[in-house]
Amino acid sequence: MILDKRSQHIASLLQRIPQNPGVYQYFNSEGEIIYVGKAKNLHRRVNSYFQKDHQSSKTRQLVAHISDIRYVVVDSEQDAFLLENNLIKKYQPHYNILLKDGKSYPSICITREPYPRIFKTRTINKKWGDYYGPYSFGNTVDLMIELIHKLFPIRSCNMPMTAEQIARGKFKVCLKYHLKTCCGICEQKVNKEQYATWVTQARKIIRGDGHEISRQIEDEMYRLSAEMKFEEAQREKEKLELLRQFCSKTIITNSSAGDVDVFGYDEQDDNVYISMLHVHNGSIVQGQTIEYKKRLDEAKEEILAMGMMELREQLGSQTREVIVPFIPDGFDETLHVYIALNGDKKKLLDLAMQNVRQYKLDRIKQADKLNPDQRAVRILSELQRMLNLPTLPALIDSFDNSNINGTNAVAGCVVFRMTKPSKQDYKRFEIKTVEGADDYASMREVVRRRYSRVVEEGGKLPDLIIADGGIGQMHAIREAVEDQLGLRIPIAGLKKNDKHRTQTLLYGFPPQEVQMPVTSEVFRLLTQIQDEVHRFAISYHKQKRSKAQIKSQLDDIQGIGPATKQKILQHFGSVKRAASADLGEWTDLLGTKRGSMLYEHFQAKITL
Repeated sequence: MILDKRSQHIASLLQRIPQNPGVYQYFNSEGEIIYVGKAKNLHRRVNSYFQKDHQSSKTRQLVAHISDIRYVVVDSEQDAFLLENNLIKKYQPHYNILLKDGKSYPSICITREPYPRIFKTRTINKKWGDYYGPYSFGNTVDLMIELIHKLFPIRSCNMPMTAEQIARGKFKVCLKYHLKTCCGICEQKVNKEQYATWVTQARKIIRGDGHEISRQIEDEMYRLSAEMKFEEAQREKEKLELLRQFCSKTIITNSSAGDVDVFGYDEQDDNVYISMLHVHNGSIVQGQTIEYKKRLDEAKEEILAMGMMELREQLGSQTREVIVPFIPDGFDETLHVYIALNGDKKKLLDLAMQNVRQYKLDRIKQADKLNPDQRAVRILSELQRMLNLPTLPALIDSFDNSNINGTNAVAGCVVFRMTKPSKQDYKRFEIKTVEGADDYASMREVVRRRYSRVVEEGGKLPDLIIADGGIGQMHAIREAVEDQLGLRIPIAGLKKNDKHRTQTLLYGFPPQEVQMPVTSEVFRLLTQIQDEVHRFAISYHKQKRSKAQIKSQLDDIQGIGPATKQKILQHFGSVKRAASADLGEWTDLLGTKRGSMLYEHFQAKITL
């Protein structure tokens, strides 16, 4: 076998790669780094790319574009992980997972002024002050800023105050001073030391030391009370209640949780979402969520390890205790990493998972608004995966029967295209060959008529048929589709609960229940289909029954011909509507003589 120069070069490299831990880099023909990876054993890992047929098309594309390989040997797997992360961030190779920029989250700034201000900002400039955050969850920042200004009368104006300017009387107190929400530092209504104490206490609350400040306020309250200063003690009590109320909203665990970083992880197709909550003294004081785009089939353990490093670096965390949903691969060995199974730390993990799922949903909703078809493809792809369908179920038919003791038996077929009802394709059927109330025979007749006509006209068959009923209707549809028509169309059924609501999806023969969350988009789609086909069949049955009732009553009236009957049917539509019509409506429709006759006829029926 003759190899080209590229293959010969790679083959020679593969033989030389050592069996040490390290980082490998793949280059394309233009000398660009297209992939960076780490390995416990470089030789085994790199050779695996070229010694087997990969199922992933992305991996096959990567291998096809490799023209050169370089590697760096390191002392440990942890060193390899650090180096890999740095190289990916520096070069952003095409086939590596890419860190995607998310929205800018707010932080809290305490300015470096003689009399500092505290406010929310999305702009970070370390020259201005000290920053805490960012915060990616809820309205925690707004609650915290509001609390601080209620507890401490720190100024909120942006005047550039200095002690010299204040001494010269350059500033005057504003309305906030009179409303007792500002201490009036601009006119030296309070000394600099007291102002600094308030800022220090506010800083501790932001850092998560709310318990300490609560104790200080409580001690001050008791001291003032002991000195008979009851009004001042009452003000301290009100502060204490405010702080405790805030802590009840923001403190997730008790102080025994200590300092800990908590990570949540979720995926959607090739998108990976990782959230981090930094907890200090039982309070969440920082939070962030990042998004990665997978280029290959990277293991979630590797991605989580990379996300942990990235988030801890972004938030400047030095905490050694980490809670994760599963154990990552290649994390810093100096960290104490574990999965919380119960107690307060399990609640923290649940919150991190909830946070990352919400971020994922927000991103999905945003993408759906920009591209509505993307949502339909996503839902149908999930349904295809659940049922292991050969094609995307872009075209779905659903059938339902309706009759009362076998009378006025009808059926309806609704059509959904890309998750949307296609009402112009709906079909109504009068049952022609079935005597009495035989739902299964009626279903066989309707399905046979529907698809024999589609085949004759060269139309498109559905990707999936859904029976409104359960196992019996599924078998009836299968007999018509496969046994009578010789067609192969996937068939599913919807099992209902005691309240006639969608409960379970059935698929296969013999039919088996397919598990799915009732909150999922697939479940909502199936419920919509079931409700729509039931509505459509019932409305047609009511229409037929009403017309039959009107027709039977009109047949008993002498002097009313077929044309007049049709006119009445088209105008009133139902027996109830015709019987309740007044004399004027009848005479306007049929003239004085016939209108009066029909009016008197229905009035006599009502009297009886």
